[in-house]
Amino acid sequence: MERSGARGEPAAIEVRGAKVHNLKDVDVDVPLHGITAIAGVSGSGKSSLALGVLYAEGSRRYLEALSTYTRRRLSQAQAAEVDEVRYVPAALALRQRPGIAGVRSTFGTATELLNILRLMFSRLASHRCPNGHYVPPSISIALGRELVCPVCGAHFHGPSAEELAFNSAGACRTCAGTGIVRTVDESTLVPDESLSIDQGAVLPWQTLMWSLMKDIARAMGVRTDVPFRELTARERDIVFNGPAVKKNIVYQNKTTGAAGDMNFTYFNAKYTVENALSRVKDEKGMKRVERFLKESVCPDCGGTRLSEAARAPRIQGISLDKACAMPLEELAGWVESVPEDLPPEMRPMAERICASFRDAAGRLLNLGLGYLALEREASTLSNGERQRMALARAVRNRTTGVLYVLDEPSIGLHPANLEGLAGVMDDLVADGNSVVLVDHDLQVLKRADWLIEMGPGAGKNGGEVIASGKPAELAANPRSVIGPFLSSRESVRVHHPVPRDEIFSLGRIRLETGPIHTVRPLKVDFPKGRLTAVTGVSGSGKTTMVLESLVPGLLAAAADRPLPGHVRSVDLCGIRQVKLIDASPIGVNVRSTVATYAGVHDELRRLFAGTPEAKKRGLRAGAFSYNTGSLRCRSCDGTGMVSLDVQFLPDVEIACPECRGTRYAPEAGEIFWANQSGQSFSMPQLMAMSVDEASEALAEVPLVVRRLQTLHDLGLGYLRLGEQTPGLSGGEAQRLKLAGETGRAQDGSLFVFDEPTIGLHPKDVRVLLEVFERLISRGATLVVIEHDLDLIANADYIIDMGPGGGDKGGRIVAAGTAEDLRRCPESATGRYL
Repeated sequence: MERSGARGEPAAIEVRGAKVHNLKDVDVDVPLHGITAIAGVSGSGKSSLALGVLYAEGSRRYLEALSTYTRRRLSQAQAAEVDEVRYVPAALALRQRPGIAGVRSTFGTATELLNILRLMFSRLASHRCPNGHYVPPSISIALGRELVCPVCGAHFHGPSAEELAFNSAGACRTCAGTGIVRTVDESTLVPDESLSIDQGAVLPWQTLMWSLMKDIARAMGVRTDVPFRELTARERDIVFNGPAVKKNIVYQNKTTGAAGDMNFTYFNAKYTVENALSRVKDEKGMKRVERFLKESVCPDCGGTRLSEAARAPRIQGISLDKACAMPLEELAGWVESVPEDLPPEMRPMAERICASFRDAAGRLLNLGLGYLALEREASTLSNGERQRMALARAVRNRTTGVLYVLDEPSIGLHPANLEGLAGVMDDLVADGNSVVLVDHDLQVLKRADWLIEMGPGAGKNGGEVIASGKPAELAANPRSVIGPFLSSRESVRVHHPVPRDEIFSLGRIRLETGPIHTVRPLKVDFPKGRLTAVTGVSGSGKTTMVLESLVPGLLAAAADRPLPGHVRSVDLCGIRQVKLIDASPIGVNVRSTVATYAGVHDELRRLFAGTPEAKKRGLRAGAFSYNTGSLRCRSCDGTGMVSLDVQFLPDVEIACPECRGTRYAPEAGEIFWANQSGQSFSMPQLMAMSVDEASEALAEVPLVVRRLQTLHDLGLGYLRLGEQTPGLSGGEAQRLKLAGETGRAQDGSLFVFDEPTIGLHPKDVRVLLEVFERLISRGATLVVIEHDLDLIANADYIIDMGPGGGDKGGRIVAAGTAEDLRRCPESATGRYL
């Protein structure tokens, strides 16, 4: 074993006999103290090596060094299926799809910068006495002493950091620290004024179980048998705002026919909704009520989430809520200026607090997130922004000797932002750490010190190391699949953009919006029947314009509903349906498989129910369901896996020993279907096959073959029919969602793709573009949010946002062809094209 350094430290992690997922007894050395990239086509085994072996073993072995008490409270990785892994450091992983935070999470809370800022305002601010006078900052606050107002003499204590938190004591009482209030949307209460109240015009009385209110309204002088539009202003006011008076009503039970008179309290239409909202206990109940509600900024806190008292402290005349509204880049500069404005005895403490803020913010600024404000809701951030937040959080402690495993760190990054990512990885290595990353971006791969390529194909055709070495060596290696792209001998060109004068020949989808987040008022046209790429640096407003404006605007207009508040107008141009194809996981549990999602499992069950043996045993199609059928494995209840409780060690998930992961009881293996070639297969055998293998075995079953051929055409022929869909990569999930769309007419359909090249090798990008080509040929309109330059170059029309992120972006810099962008000096995308 080669050694490095004065003390002969290991030079590489030695992996021997790795068999995780499709890895075929892989032996590979992964260099330490540098950046190693793992490349390969989708399904080739990249993540299996990086996460399933290196991270799993690095984290597991570190946790095994902790006490039994501690281990029981931590989520632990299972031991990897590998003969031996030597010299693996403690490992941290940053996943491709970080979790989406709840309504109470903001950029400030998620990065923990808000904690430091709250401490600043607690210890360093000028505080307000109970009579409204401000006391200059002093060391007394940090010492916990009582403050005395120099104006009125009032004695009081400054607020603690906890009392400035909108998730606890500092929350606005009106909105409970969420910044928004839900109020009744009067426009939804009577959607069709041509109906009478007796016919159900007042929708809450119909759907929220208060139909008796019609009788009370009638008793209060409202005509209930005429169209609602004919009611007088007084009658309408009774319906919407009438008082909660009691009326004696003769009531007849519709079921029994029994009648009687009772006193009932009148609930007007608005109060009917408010009362139902106050009683909501679950998501189902919320769905019944939310159609009648609108969200608006809290009138008391102005959306800041903070109580009036929490907004009172001032530093240099700025309150906490105003500081949270600044872009991080501006805020960091302001924080630097704080110590010098304080009394000398406070400066050492102030400098320490501000240095803590500077260190935490520095990584985020290096990663190009300076445009985000601390008040920004975490749920509105993109995948790339959330991943970079996680990266900054992981690296800011200046650790050494750690293995960082990064899964697609280029997600959400414009080529112009990749320099910051490279800088952070270089800093990790400089601190004595090792970085392993899985990626497909050529710019990222070329920056690596060492490149390991998995392949040559996907699934059973992958799982091998086909090349390893420096990027320049792979570029010249004839075995390498990525090599021709690294050397620019090959490019990705499938779709040929239409001539400039024909771009809008099929029509224009028009969108006009007011300001939202950092995006300014916009007027933008999308060509119908074409491929449009929406580009721009991170934070330039792409996601806001497309996913928060275009999509909800089109959906509302198509359903004849009110437009979102910030959307001023939408011209559908014949668009009848909008389909969002993103990278979110398919299904929520292990019961969702490729076969069920692709719609072939039901056909297979019917096929087996028609076999002689099944008929003999009286088995119908339902018996072959591994979820509820009589042939499902009883030991694992059809999941194929069982969990073993091994006390203080992590629970171990293993293939069910009864069915060996097939999900079926032994009896299912006794029933065979035979094709015309004389080959016989059981249902468990077919579910274990890849899409391509099953397509060949079932060649005489046209419907199944047609659906499987679609998966093959999407580049997913390597997936097994029984493979769990929640475990698919982001790119695989997107393409599988397209499976039911490529063969049908798409006139009037608009597809929106959110970074569809996530996890895709350049060869896979070609396949994706071929799918796009088929959708367009069938009449579809495509809008793609994208950073991948190869895909962008294939677009008919490009809308480039920017020129920067946050307050420096939010407008359309250029719109036109790739050549138009190249000629625009303001366009960052144009420079890289």
